[in-house]
Amino acid sequence: MPGKKKISVIALDPRAGESYKRDIAGLFSEEAEVSAFSVLDGSAAGVLDRADLFVASTDAYGSPEELMRHIPIDSQTMAVEVSFRWSELRKLKELPAGSRVLFVNMTQTMAREAIAQLEQFGITHIHWIPFYPGAPEVPDVRIAVTPDEHRYVPPGMETVIDLGQRVCTSGMMIEIALRLGLESLLEGPAFQRYAQEVATSNYSFDRMFARSIRLESQFHILMESLEDGVVGVNEKGEVFACSRRAEEMTCVSASLVQGRRCEEVFPYIPFAQCLQSRRTLPVKVIKVNGVNLSVEVVPVIRQNACIGAFALLQRFNDVEARQSELRSQLYQKGHYAKYSFADVVGQSEAIRKTKETLACMARSESPVLLIGETGTGKELFAHAVHQASRRGSGPFVAINVAAFPENLLESELFGYEEGAFTGAKKGGRPGLFELAHRGTLFLDEVEGMSPALQIKLLRALQEREVMRVGGNRIIHVDVRIVAATNEALEQKVREGSFRRDLYYRLSTLPALIPPLTERGDDMFLLTEHFRRELGGSFRLTEPVRDFFRRHAWPGNIRELRNAVEYFIYTGHQDIGLEDLPPTLFLSGGSSLHPGAPPAQPPAEPSGAFRFLLSRLYEASETGTPMGREALLRQAREAHVPLSQREVRDTLADMAAQGLVRVSRGRGGSRLTPKGRALWESGQNL
Repeated sequence: MPGKKKISVIALDPRAGESYKRDIAGLFSEEAEVSAFSVLDGSAAGVLDRADLFVASTDAYGSPEELMRHIPIDSQTMAVEVSFRWSELRKLKELPAGSRVLFVNMTQTMAREAIAQLEQFGITHIHWIPFYPGAPEVPDVRIAVTPDEHRYVPPGMETVIDLGQRVCTSGMMIEIALRLGLESLLEGPAFQRYAQEVATSNYSFDRMFARSIRLESQFHILMESLEDGVVGVNEKGEVFACSRRAEEMTCVSASLVQGRRCEEVFPYIPFAQCLQSRRTLPVKVIKVNGVNLSVEVVPVIRQNACIGAFALLQRFNDVEARQSELRSQLYQKGHYAKYSFADVVGQSEAIRKTKETLACMARSESPVLLIGETGTGKELFAHAVHQASRRGSGPFVAINVAAFPENLLESELFGYEEGAFTGAKKGGRPGLFELAHRGTLFLDEVEGMSPALQIKLLRALQEREVMRVGGNRIIHVDVRIVAATNEALEQKVREGSFRRDLYYRLSTLPALIPPLTERGDDMFLLTEHFRRELGGSFRLTEPVRDFFRRHAWPGNIRELRNAVEYFIYTGHQDIGLEDLPPTLFLSGGSSLHPGAPPAQPPAEPSGAFRFLLSRLYEASETGTPMGREALLRQAREAHVPLSQREVRDTLADMAAQGLVRVSRGRGGSRLTPKGRALWESGQNL
C-alpha cells in the first residue's frame, strides 16, 4: 500500500518468522507492511526485495556477512531480540523448587540461550536441562518446557508447559519505531500494553538519552520504565525532567521544578560540577528527608558539546537488595548446601542429641563452632545447619582454611582488585565473603589461619564489611560463619597462636561432633548406607562386626567408608576377618592380626595406669568424658602422686593400645569398648 513503510522479517524457522511478524504487525500495521521470510522453507534464499528495514534473527544465516549477501546494498538492518511474557514466567515460578526440567528447542544453542534468559528473569529455583534433536535421553525427568516446539518433546513427559513462541522485546519495538520515524505510535495504548506484558530488563541509559534528545514523548516513556529515579538538566543547569520515582525519593513535584535552576531545587546533587568537568561523577551516598540515597551524575556529550546532565537516584536499601539479587544470580552456581539433617545417618543417643542441638542453633544468627575429630562429618553438619537456618535459600560457601598459603587465602576470602598482584584477573574477583552474602561461609580447619588473617577475619565479623586486596572500597557483607576445628583451640589461645577475641567470636555456639566409637551400632547403619550408595553387595560376619566394635576408628566415618568400598572389591558375599583391609590394622586401636587376642596392658602396669583406667571407667559409666585437668585433680584428691606429664604420657600409651580415645578440643578422654573390657576382666590390675 503506497505511503506505508516496508519491514522484512528473516528467521531460520518459518513458524518463528510468522510469530515475529505478528508481534511487529500488531504494533505497526497501520504504518508499515510486514513480511516474513524463512531460511528453512527457502523463502529467504537469494537477494530479497528492498525494504525500509530488515529485522533478522541471529540464527537465520549464521553470520552478519552471510546476511548482507541476501539483502540489497545499503539496507538498514537490525537483530531480532526475543523475550517471554510475564504470564508464562509465572507458570514456571509455580514449579516445585529443585525440579529437574527439560527445556526443549530446535537446537542446543537456542535451548541454552533461552535457559540463560529465564535465569536472568529469576527462574533459578529449578534445574534446567537443555534438550534438542540429537540430544541424549535424560532419565528421571517428567517435566518439559518448550517455546511452541512440541514436535521435539520426548515421549513420556507427565507435564509439558508450552510458553509459546518467544515474543519480540519492547526494546526491539522501540528500535523499529526510531529507525522508521514512527515513534508517535509508541505513545499509544497498544505499545503500553505490550511493554507491560513482555518481560524485559532496563534499557541502556546512554542509548535512551541519545535517541530521545529530539523525541520528548518517547523519552518520558523510557524514563518512567527505569527503576532508578532520574533528574535531568540542560546545559544551563535548568531542570527539564524529573521522573515519578525521583519525585517519590526527593518529595518534590515535577511540575513545580520544571525550568528552575538545579541548585535551587536539588542543592545536594552536584550538577554544576558535572557540567563543568564533563565527566561522570562517582556514586556517593546522601541523606534526603531522612533516607539514604545513592546519587550518580552523568554528563550528556553530543558532538563534543556537553548539552546537559542526568542524575540517577537509588534508595540505598534498594541498591543493597539489587546487589544481593545479582550476586545470587551470578555467583550462586555451585554455592549451595547439599545436605540437611535428614542426611545424617544414625540412631544413637550421641548423634540424636547432636542433631537436636544443632537444629536449635541453626535458628540463630550467631557463629557456630563445630568441634570434632577428622572424619566425623563436620562439613555435613555445616551444610545441615545452613539448610535449617533462615538463610537456607542463600548461598553456602565452604573453604578449607588449612589448604591455602596465607597470601592466597587472603585473596580467596576477601577478593582482589585488578592489578593487585602479578597474575590477578582483569577486572578483579570477588572473595568468598562477597559470594556468601545473605548466606553462610563455612571455614574448615580454622585453626590453620595465620595471625595476620585472624585480625582481618575478626574485623569482617565485627564490622560486617570487607575490603578486597589492592582495593580502597568498603564492601558491606551479611554473612553467617560456621567454623570447624579438630584441634584444641583453647590450647592454641593459651599458646598465643590463636587470637582470644576471635576464638570467643567464633565459639558463640560450640557443638561437639561425636566420634564413631561413641555412636554404638550407628557404624552398621553407616556401613549399609555406604554399601547402597556404592552399589555393592556383601554381608558382615559376626567376627567382623565384633572387630568393628573393638576398633578405635581414628579416621572415623571416612575410614569406615573406605573399608566398605574395599569390601565391595573383594568379590566375597560374606566378609570375614581375612577380608579386612590392612589399613585397619595399621591405623591403631585394633589387634595387629585378625583373630589375635585383645591387647593386654603392660606386664607390670604402673599405678598411674591403674588409677587412670579406673577413673575413666567410672566416667564411662555415666557417659561423660574426662579431661587431663579433671584426672589430675582427682589424683590429688586421692593422694596419688601424678604430674601433668605422667597423665599425658600414660593417656598416650593407653591410646596407642586402643584402650582410650583422647579427643581434641573439649572432648576429653573416653574409654573404648576394649578399655572397658580390660577393666571389667581384670579389676585386680
